[in-house]
Amino acid sequence: MRKNSRLPNLHNLGIHLRILLIVNLLAVMASILLSKQLSEFLPLLAQLSALVQPVLLLSMLGLYVLYPFLCKLKYWQGIAAIILLEIAFTSLVFTFINYYFVSDSNTEILRACLLTGIVTAIVLYYFYLQERAYSPAIAEARLQALQARIRPHFLFNSINAVLSLIRSQPKRAETALEDMADLFRVLMSENRDLVPLAQEISLCHQYLDLEKLRLEDRLKITWQIDDMPSDAMIPPLILQPLLENAVYHGIEPVPEGGEIIVKVYTKHKELHIIINNPYSPENDHHSGNKMALKNIKERLKLHFDLESSIKTEAKNKRYEVYIRIPFGT
Repeated sequence: MRKNSRLPNLHNLGIHLRILLIVNLLAVMASILLSKQLSEFLPLLAQLSALVQPVLLLSMLGLYVLYPFLCKLKYWQGIAAIILLEIAFTSLVFTFINYYFVSDSNTEILRACLLTGIVTAIVLYYFYLQERAYSPAIAEARLQALQARIRPHFLFNSINAVLSLIRSQPKRAETALEDMADLFRVLMSENRDLVPLAQEISLCHQYLDLEKLRLEDRLKITWQIDDMPSDAMIPPLILQPLLENAVYHGIEPVPEGGEIIVKVYTKHKELHIIINNPYSPENDHHSGNKMALKNIKERLKLHFDLESSIKTEAKNKRYEVYIRIPFGT
């Protein structure tokens, strides 16, 4: 899994599709600008594509293979390495073309390498802008979660629950205070990089243990995570806010409480996460979920592009959130 999350994920299908579209769009624009009349456009585009496509395909394959090594570099080192690799791939392709197909050995390899460097910089700048466009979602997620955690309702009840346990169950009270400290530590940390799924599940356990102090038997949790890949990497604070919504919107409004079901499994090299909780149409205030769901969707797109999704469904008095994330990329 990538360490340098600011580089575009070159193991992601969506990223490669975007690269194909951008480079070919630039080729079309170049053909339009270089054509003196309309009849020259298609032949010029075909000629340009015959040179661009081999470089593009070799580059995508090479960067896919080398991506794990690029992730170990600092961001600007990774950018420089990608540009240098693209120039090397271009030089290799044009040398091959000159040797086998072109009698004139003076084909302008230097110009081609320069153009490749410029196009590569444009593509990387596009992904940089895309990251900046979605990066506020990371800060927003931290702020939303922190605001939710310091909600007087949660703090007041949690502290009171801890106080009621100090004399009768001091060990449980100590554990609850440790859980609260861990929650705040995570919520106030920098949440840019991906984290192991096991770490997020642990955080969810701590949060639900605190809620169970006050809701007691009204809150029932079923974990279906026996097939969970603990080392799968996911964006932080993805599950905990969804469980908070499940408690706040599904358990609290119902006097008898209810059951929250958390299911995590892998299928077809994808991680599937399902959170299912009670849903009462008469107490429907799920509009409060929209900001959290929108934020999670943006962060999933930032990290995994087109290879992830999040869906919601309300039926049979149950509300379900379904998340799909690539696993092993």
